[in-house]
Amino acid sequence: MTSTSRPAQRRLGTSGPVTSALGLGCMGMSDLYGPADEAESIATIHAALDAGVTLLDTGDFYGMGHNELLIHEALRGRDRDGVQISVKFGAQRGPDGQWLGYDARPAATKTALAYTLRRLRTDHIDVYRPARLDPDVPIEETVGAIADLVKAGYVRHIGLSEVGADTLRRAAAVHPISDLQIEYSLLSRSIESAVLPAARELGIGITAYGVLSRGLLSGHWNPDRSLAGTDFRGHSPRFQGDNLAHNLALVEALRAVADDKRASVAQVAIAWVASRGEDVVPLVGARRRDRLAEALGSLDVTLTPADLAAIEAAVPAGAAAGDRYAADQMARLDSER
Repeated sequence: MTSTSRPAQRRLGTSGPVTSALGLGCMGMSDLYGPADEAESIATIHAALDAGVTLLDTGDFYGMGHNELLIHEALRGRDRDGVQISVKFGAQRGPDGQWLGYDARPAATKTALAYTLRRLRTDHIDVYRPARLDPDVPIEETVGAIADLVKAGYVRHIGLSEVGADTLRRAAAVHPISDLQIEYSLLSRSIESAVLPAARELGIGITAYGVLSRGLLSGHWNPDRSLAGTDFRGHSPRFQGDNLAHNLALVEALRAVADDKRASVAQVAIAWVASRGEDVVPLVGARRRDRLAEALGSLDVTLTPADLAAIEAAVPAGAAAGDRYAADQMARLDSER
């Protein structure tokens, strides 16, 4: 199914910007999923903009600045005010790409933004957010620093990423939070117990990443696929051995539902996330125009109560085998505590 309409719009929480109902996550164009074609990446961003997608998500550590430079190039000659750029910061990396921890101290927060503005060649960021909770810095201090940047006009809205309900409440007491960026898919539903209700209580929207569970729910995953050494899925529990076989069996059950809808597995998976509420904006990580076109087709998929029941039967909550990150990374996630 190919989309026949431009994306509708949704607001990121009660205080955030109005964006397209589907956003484009740009991480894979620079990092973590193996080699990507830069020309095709830029063409994909152009195709998304032309289709009415206005929300572009990045991080200053994606390719150590490469992703921001790529987005700058893609936006050259485009209407900057017609696009919402969401940027994560705080992850520290060495020249070899290794992860060195997080730094969300106020001075580091403001320094990171200065470099981001220069790489993107813009005078403001629409949504600025720490990538994770820094265990050594109270969230009030980090949010307070971003609030200073909002007051100065460098940032329009404050977001958070992968934090729990208590942290959401503490942050919102300092400054309005537009949205929480967090993994949410048919295979990752842990936010439904406490985080999502807290976000709704506080008027905080959800920008959902990993809606295709890093390719598992795409309907295109081959169990014999060889992954590049730089592709972190090679170390992800859900892609290992018996876990992978179990998870792909869930995908085949979902494919039966998709076939009945004359849609692809990916389209049904994305449409399911979008169906969770008007305060949820799925981010799709398409790196190629054909995958983007498929994702946009999810906008034309209407899920009836019977469809939703069939999806739940095919992929029940908690059915995934393996955690979404390796154990050491899971232990650092405030959202999973």
